[in-house]
Amino acid sequence: MLEKAKENKGNEERKQAEITIGTCGHTGSGKTTLLYSLTGKLTLEHSEELKRGITIRLGYANAEFRKCPNCKEPEAYTTSKICKICGSKTELLRVVSFVDSPGHETLMATMLSGAALMDGALLLVAANEGIQPQTREHLMALQIIGVDQIVIVQNKLDVVSKEEALKNFQEIKEFVKGSIAENAPIVPVCALQGVNFDLLIQEIERCIKTPKRDEKKDPIMLIARSFDVNKPGKDPRELNGGVIGGAIKQGVLKVGDEIKILPGIKVEEHGKEFYKPLITEVVRIHTGIDFVEVAKPGGNIGIETKLDPFLTKGDRLSGNVVCLADKELPTFNELKLDFHQLERVVGTKKEMKVEPLKVNEVVVINAWTAKSIGTIKSIHDNKITISLKIPVCILKGERVAISRRIENRWRLIGYGIVL
Repeated sequence: MLEKAKENKGNEERKQAEITIGTCGHTGSGKTTLLYSLTGKLTLEHSEELKRGITIRLGYANAEFRKCPNCKEPEAYTTSKICKICGSKTELLRVVSFVDSPGHETLMATMLSGAALMDGALLLVAANEGIQPQTREHLMALQIIGVDQIVIVQNKLDVVSKEEALKNFQEIKEFVKGSIAENAPIVPVCALQGVNFDLLIQEIERCIKTPKRDEKKDPIMLIARSFDVNKPGKDPRELNGGVIGGAIKQGVLKVGDEIKILPGIKVEEHGKEFYKPLITEVVRIHTGIDFVEVAKPGGNIGIETKLDPFLTKGDRLSGNVVCLADKELPTFNELKLDFHQLERVVGTKKEMKVEPLKVNEVVVINAWTAKSIGTIKSIHDNKITISLKIPVCILKGERVAISRRIENRWRLIGYGIVL
């Protein structure tokens, strides 16, 4: 009993999320509303997002998943410290970090950047709209990136009849047949009212497990956002350094660590342009819950650095990768890939066959959180070489998503494994 009490006490003192779960699905399926009801935080923060009511940039929010020791399942699952049914103190299961991805077809590259951070995903389908083009595209994106821990959320049950809800349920079952989400649970909810959230939390706990992390490896952090936290008019002597946000892929980062940001920023010297790595120091680490001295792999974090805030303003460093200053990571101006082509184009209203790639064709690649335009230089069997406009930092053996221009949009057509 004493050991269990100590364990529970330790659980209550967690200050960093241990897993990152993304929300995916067609625009208007209720991803942002779901997270607001679940976490209490509105992930729409950019002025254009608030004006248009859609997610444009990646949004973040944390939630504590808890369980009442006295109530039956699934009613026992909650995010409240006090059970709303019996009034008992609930036990902390784990802290979860959410990434809210945009659903609009023009923002697919942003969704792919977010997918690089995800350990699992919630795939939302609006019961009154059914399977939409971007529902298909987001599911394929998860499959390409390798996110296979999925819970399907059938949302907006409050605006359909029982018969329509059951018809939509069968539509979802047919849609995921043969995909990585074939055995994923389908949880009916009303995100606006928070209906069935106990069942949703139960299924997330059952199906989306915290991956095993290697904290002994050299740290690698993927940057998804960067920004200046200083408000206009602040005393220059009190300015905070630039902030980078993202998730640690492996290892740990500590306050005081000297870090390197790769590939860095574009500079010009002696008439030549190139990307120069940035060297700086970790000043503070924020987990979305509290400030910590040591950050581990798992949830999203924000790191205050000694960089000039101008360098981090407006997501300027998104897509970069962090390692310790005395370490090296491979940076590519040219990618050699083992290419795997999809049979059909996803995201379009009509079915289209994916035509073979051609030399000199322009494509968009997503490598971890980075996105870059590239030109295909050579094709030999399934091996392709792509010259990149913006260099990317990524490890060999990792997956890279590839999109081509179809019907005035960049559409997913396959993926490559870095050689």
